Amino acid sequence: MTTKFTADHEWINVEDGDAATVGITQHAQDALGDVVFVELPAVGAIFRMGDVAGVVESVKAAADIGMPVSGEVIEVNEALRGDPSLANTAPMGKGWFFKVRIADMAEFNGLMDSPSYDALLKTL
Repeated sequence: MTTKFTADHEWINVEDGDAATVGITQHAQDALGDVVFVELPAVGAIFRMGDVAGVVESVKAAADIGMPVSGEVIEVNEALRGDPSLANTAPMGKGWFFKVRIADMAEFNGLMDSPSYDALLKTL
């Protein structure tokens, strides 16, 4: 299992071949506060790296969820739609947003690893 991060505070975890799970980081959920609504992409939707794939709303703000890599959405987290607070209680676990079939593994490989993401957080 390999997890990478974006500068916009999304995480992506490759689980099996080219299938990966996407969510927001602990830092993102801390900044947002209590999540009250999520808009998830449609299964089958195709996005390019950097496209807006969803929205997360909290009592403080709304934020776009960017697509960390190009690919097709293969599953969404219906539990999160029913209980958006999962994004707060388990942002890198049960609070995942969607799964994607990665079109170009080079995009995934170019994302930040955990030490690089930690270094980014120290600059904020």
